[in-house]
Order: sequence, then C-alpha cells, then structure tokens
Amino acid sequence: MSMHRRTVLAAVAATAALACAAPALAQSKLKVAAIYTVPVEQQWVSRIDKALKAAVARGEIEYVFSENVTNADYERVMRQYAEAGHGLVVGESFAVEAAARKVAKDYPKVAFLMGSSGKPQAPNFGVFDNYIQEPAYLTGMIAGGMTKSNKIGLVGGYPIPEVNRLMNAFIAGAKEVNPKAEFSVSFINSWFDPPKAKEAAFAMIDKGADVLYAERFGVSDAAKERGKLAIGNVINTQDKYPDTVVASALWNMEPTIDLAIRNVKAGQFKAADYGEYSMMKHKGSELAPLGSFAAKVPAELVAKVKAREEAIRAGKFSVKVDDAQPKPR
Repeated sequence: MSMHRRTVLAAVAATAALACAAPALAQSKLKVAAIYTVPVEQQWVSRIDKALKAAVARGEIEYVFSENVTNADYERVMRQYAEAGHGLVVGESFAVEAAARKVAKDYPKVAFLMGSSGKPQAPNFGVFDNYIQEPAYLTGMIAGGMTKSNKIGLVGGYPIPEVNRLMNAFIAGAKEVNPKAEFSVSFINSWFDPPKAKEAAFAMIDKGADVLYAERFGVSDAAKERGKLAIGNVINTQDKYPDTVVASALWNMEPTIDLAIRNVKAGQFKAADYGEYSMMKHKGSELAPLGSFAAKVPAELVAKVKAREEAIRAGKFSVKVDDAQPKPR
C-alpha cells in the first residue's frame, strides 16, 4: 500500500472517529431542567441555580429553567420538561405535592429532585430541604450577643417546617448566650414580597427590636433605614448591607445537586431523601465570614461561636430540628 493511500485512509478513519465521538460527547451532558415558583434571584432558589450553573461550567450538564411558575401551571411545566428529554428535573413541590408526584409516576425514567416536606416516592421522586439549622443556631448566638435592647425580631415567609426549624434554631442560639432575650415573630405569607417583609420589620423595630432575623428579602432594608442590625439567611448579602448584616447562615446546594447529577449519570438515581447533604458535615451549609463586622463583634462572643461551631463539626453538639411554628417569647 502506498504512503499516500495510507495517509488518506488514516485521515478518513480519523474523520469518522471524530464524527462518532461528537454525538457521544454531546450525549454525555445530562439535560437538567429546573422549575421555580419565584424569581431566580430569590435567595432560596438562587442557591439551586448557582449549583446547577457550576455544573454547567464544568461541562457536565445542559441547564434550562422556568421562573415565576404559578402553582396551577406547575404540573404542565413539569410534563413539558419530561417530554423534552430532560434526565433530571429539579424544583420545589411544597405547594404542589400531589401534582408533582403524579407527574413523577407518569415518567418513571426521569429523575425528579424536589424541595419537599414529604417523603421520597419510589422509584424516581427524590426530595431535599435546606437543613441549615446548624449555622442558623450560630447566627442566633451572634444576635443574642449583639442586641442591646434584648429584643429580637424574626420575619419569615410561611410557618412551614423549612422556615420554622431555622427560626427555632436561631432563637435557641440567641438564648444560649442571652437568656434575657425576647423574640417577636411574624410571617408575611409570601415567598417574595420585600415591601411586606419590610413593613413587618418596621413594626418590630417600633416595639424595640434592634436585631432582625431576615428570613425574607426586605427585612435588611428596614434595618438599614432605621440603623438596626440584621442576620441573613441562605445567602450572604453583607456586600449590599455592610453596616447592617452582621452574619448569615449560608446554604450550599452543590453537595446535593452534584450527588444527584452523579447518580443520574451512573443510572443509580433512587427515590431518596437528600436533605442531610444540606448539613455542615457535608459542607451543605456554613456560617458566613463576619466580614465588615469582624472587628465589631466582641472577641468573647466570637470565641463562643467558634467553639460551638467546632463542636457541631466534630459531632459533639447537635442542633435540634424543631419544625413547630415559633411563638413570640
């Protein structure tokens, strides 16, 4: 065989190999869709979006999402994504449990990972939750040590387990360092209504609260306007409120999302509860750095918080999961 012929055959073989490899390469990217009932910038949803975009940046998935989906429209959007060939659908089924679980039954080959207060549903409906009560407890310690009036206000969305457990942990942390602390609690019955949350916070400030737990957007704005302090939740907004937000309990969704992606790709996704991957031992949550308040929080208080944090990480201290609706105390 001539050198020229061998060269031509080699080139043809290489071209064929590339042609075969291209579809295989494309197929290796898992198609993921997410469905959000609120704007994607809302703090809870933004953490899921962040984790999925990190997987996109690594070249592992293709990702699309729908935001501001109404409860009435949720089932239809789920079905659309399942029909479109998405291997993993992520979302929040708190208000649409029955409809979401019905869709999962109709598409057994699609993996569904939903924020839910319920149990997993075989074979393909996994659940998760933001079990970040550990850093919430730590932020409560900081709030209890920073209040001067001994009055702390908490503004939440809805009194559901996912919110209640964080508020109760926060209150418990505050009472550890300040048994004299008193707490006012309010729910705005919305996941995204900053003006309403702001008004609720103003009402608490008018009654003497000088530290506010900002479970919802809008609370930190009220604290800033009145010269009070705020504690963040799920995300760190201190860059926007450098003189207001003392500390935040951060939710890192990456451990949950990354595990789900690996399981789907390996054909091993099961109906499981992924909630534990939001805990500190899995790096699913953490206490944000004090940042602009590093020199403003008393050293003695910082030492207490760090000691408690180390005890949590070492498994020597457990923060109680209390899903009951918190009451003013």
